[in-house]
Amino acid sequence: MTRLGGPGGDRAKGTGDDPEAVALEVADAVESLANLWAMAAQEAALRLSLHQLRALRVLEGTPDLNLTGLAEQLDIGLPTASRLCDRLEAAGLLERTLHPHRRREVRLSLTVHGRRVLQDVAGRRAQALAAALAAMEPVDRDAFRRGMRAFLAARDASSPAAGQAPGGG
Repeated sequence: MTRLGGPGGDRAKGTGDDPEAVALEVADAVESLANLWAMAAQEAALRLSLHQLRALRVLEGTPDLNLTGLAEQLDIGLPTASRLCDRLEAAGLLERTLHPHRRREVRLSLTVHGRRVLQDVAGRRAQALAAALAAMEPVDRDAFRRGMRAFLAARDASSPAAGQAPGGG
């Protein structure tokens, strides 16, 4: 898929304002951004899978989740979530503590090391994105920014729970 100007002349057909043609072009750009994101994460001091990074991000945003809550947020089964937490705990990124009032419930939280790893990945991603944006002309960066804002506003306005993150939070 190289509709935005890659080799092979595989450009989307249709008018410049056709939502389907634009969607194909945006999908290509998002795929490129996802690759940039993944490569920046792999350059971090500690290499983590995308599932591990997602788990850390969820725990960063929702401290003291239990295993069931994490599995629901990640849309994975409990055994998979448990193994994921085992690996993160072994790497020193996650800690499990007993709930103070519910003895059978275990809370999951990031360690200081886990927070540092997330900061490192976020910093590397921001640097990679900034490098790509720096290669753009200022007028194009401004148009990109306006386009992203318009996209987010349209998405929020058209979603049933406008402004609400998936999973109700």
